[in-house]
Parts: sequence; structure tokens; C-alpha cells
Amino acid sequence: MTDTRGPQPQYEGYATGPLPGEREPAPGPSGPYHPPQAYQTPGGGTQGGQQRPAQGGGTLGGGGAQATRKPRTGARTTPRTRKARLRVAKADPWSVMKVSFLLSIALGICTVVASAVLWMVMDAMGVFETVGGTISEATGSNESNGFDLQSFLSLPRVLIFTSVIAVIDVVLATALATLGAFIYNLSAGFVGGVELTLAEDE
Repeated sequence: MTDTRGPQPQYEGYATGPLPGEREPAPGPSGPYHPPQAYQTPGGGTQGGQQRPAQGGGTLGGGGAQATRKPRTGARTTPRTRKARLRVAKADPWSVMKVSFLLSIALGICTVVASAVLWMVMDAMGVFETVGGTISEATGSNESNGFDLQSFLSLPRVLIFTSVIAVIDVVLATALATLGAFIYNLSAGFVGGVELTLAEDE
């Protein structure tokens, strides 16, 4: 078949403009499309990569200045001291006896040394001579010279007497400490023992 209608006229509107049913492009520079938001962004935030201006020509956040996050002033900076509550449930009698024995020996040696130093100081000050002369005059008679304090309180006698006391102290202290450990173990079985609160050193 051949077309007998001849050449058809061209419509310039269809050639240069949009087709029927199409939308005309909006005038102005083309850019990324930002859909409308249902909720506003918080103050100082950005929308679509640009900062939203506030009313009056300034940005949100108070007078044109960007909002900055302030540090908390109520935060605790001092470290907390850890504490532990413990209970002494049992004391070993053997360890108590060894410790008390050593401590009582040290105390006995200190007693002997202190007695010797005190006697030397008093003898250098003339205390024994003065007190001995007074006692000799008070207890003396025509037949005897009285009680001689200097010969009775001589240094060897003082050291021997002090050593005997130190030995007795060592025996008694060791025995009493060991007996006290047994008594503590018995009482701790009924009441639970002594409770201690220990704190960590800063």
C-alpha cells in the first residue's frame, strides 16, 4: 500500500517541548532533590548538608554561635577506696606460740639492758651512795654499821635478778598466748570470730 495523504506537517511544540502528560522542568539550576521532612531537626543541626538558619538571620544555638557540648561538672574524679570485710575464724596455736616466744625473748633482753643502763646512770649520779648512807645511819648502832645498800644493790646482783624475771616472763607470756589461741578458737566456733574491715591504701 502507498500513502496517498502526502507529506504531513511537523508541529514545533512536540519537537521542542515535552510530550503530552509530561512535567515541564522547573526553571533554575539543577541540584540534588531533598524531600520535605515531617519533623524538624534539633537546634544547631544540619538539614541536607546545610545549616538551617534561625529566625532573625542567625543560626540556632544562641546568637549565631554553634552549640557546643559542655562537660559534666558533677562527675566524680577522686578514686573510690575499696574495702573488704573479713573474719578471723581460727588462730593457729603453734604459730601463736612461736611468735609470742620470740616477742617475749626480745622483751626480756630489753628489760635486762634497760636495768643495766638505769643502774649505771643512778650510780653515776650518786644516788646509791646518798641513799645508802642515810639507811646506814638509820639502821646502824654502836655494834654494827647498819644496812649496806651499795653492796646489796650491786650491778651483778641487779643483772641476775633482772635475768630471772625476764626468763619467767618468757615462759608465762608464751604459755598465756598459746592458751589464749585455744580459747579464741573455741569462742570463734560459737560466735564466728572477730570481724575486720580492711581498706586499700590510696
